[in-house]
Amino acid sequence: MNPSPNISHSITVRLEVPPGGTAVGHLTTTVESAGGIVTALDVAASRSDALRIDLTIAAGDTAHADRIVDALRDIPDVDVKKVSDRTFLMHLGGVIETASKHPLRNRDDLSMVYTPGVARICQAIAADREDARRLTVKRNSVAVVSDGSAVLGLGNIGPHAALPVMEGKAALFKTFGAIDAWPLCLDTQDVDAIVETVAAVAPGFAGINLEDISAPRCFEIEKRLRERLDIPVFHDDQHGTAIVVLAALRNALRVVEKSLDEVRVVLVGAGAAGTAILRLLLGAGLRNVVVCDIDGVVSTDRGDTDPTLKWIGENTNPEGLSGTLRDALPGADVFIGVSAPGLIGAADVAKMADGAVVFALANPDPEIDPSLAREHATVVATGRSDYPNQINNVLAFPGIFRGLLDAHAHDIDVPVLIAAAEAIAACVEDEELNADYIVPSVFHPEVHHRVAESVERVAREQLRESSS
Repeated sequence: MNPSPNISHSITVRLEVPPGGTAVGHLTTTVESAGGIVTALDVAASRSDALRIDLTIAAGDTAHADRIVDALRDIPDVDVKKVSDRTFLMHLGGVIETASKHPLRNRDDLSMVYTPGVARICQAIAADREDARRLTVKRNSVAVVSDGSAVLGLGNIGPHAALPVMEGKAALFKTFGAIDAWPLCLDTQDVDAIVETVAAVAPGFAGINLEDISAPRCFEIEKRLRERLDIPVFHDDQHGTAIVVLAALRNALRVVEKSLDEVRVVLVGAGAAGTAILRLLLGAGLRNVVVCDIDGVVSTDRGDTDPTLKWIGENTNPEGLSGTLRDALPGADVFIGVSAPGLIGAADVAKMADGAVVFALANPDPEIDPSLAREHATVVATGRSDYPNQINNVLAFPGIFRGLLDAHAHDIDVPVLIAAAEAIAACVEDEELNADYIVPSVFHPEVHHRVAESVERVAREQLRESSS
């Protein structure tokens, strides 16, 4: 069985066919018979003896694309000339670049942008380093830092292979937040080395976005950098996910007419994302939550020595449940998974409370097939773009950093995260809200602006309080 076609495995096949024959008509039917989708058919050139055609096709994966091309080669009179992977073409030379804000047209321009005029700017900053925010790119710059140890869906692939992901992240910062972000992929997975390296380059940035660093190291790295630096440090795998989960859950509970302080939540996954989701939900008013990991329900009776698990045991599971994930699910109002595929089935969801909410966020394969979850749950969300209600960090981090940079914030804490979540949730109007629309699209015209405004307001209030 072929996987479902998607745009990330889109190819363009250049081929030649005789004019006036039947080969052109066979192209689309052949692709569809092979399980692909033709998204464009363009005649690139025409000669008396041949037509040159560019056929753009969505496939399910690389192997599927190869099978489609083989099927095209088998059509009589069709000559396949070239196959281009559109995603690879988009990444040729990278997806970001730098640009000068001022044209260097003459010697005067050069003298002000660079030497000798720049020396006056350096002297001003030497006298007051806060002027770096006003007079340099620092005011609008974020470092996107990764060691490539936990790249989404790919695992520990290292810093070189992580670079395309960090470039893409930088492109999202620019597109949705008008922020200049720079990918910094570090060739070390040593906690001390990462902390020292980020601290050493921090003067050039107004914020640090940690990305795809494995747990539990990510917790210590973030904690130590927050203690050491006077700029916000944000681990998107933790806090970005948590913010969007809180926003989506607020709206999902509106759909099923329940409240956060009354529901019982089962959360599976005690890593970076799971722990951050837990902390933010508790900060937002959740009272009854049970956390499960690979060893079952986390509780004080397990005798965990890991500091994070000990904290979870002390702050969750008020009913003293024990056993496995499946033991904890009956009667639960909400399931949130940030763990591994295939952990629960439809029968498990059927045992949850009426009006159940299921967030199966393991990516690319969720904890339960969404179609199975929908048999019994009222609201279902995933981390995937091919299902409704995608929990997507892109809804959060551009606006959060935009607000933090505009406020000249020095750190980031729970009230800021909650403000971001509430802004995202509020983008879904009452008349729009339904079981298949609990979070706005990342292309919603207002979402990033509203998040930025809310974050800036709360961050400025905190700065005033800390200075008074």
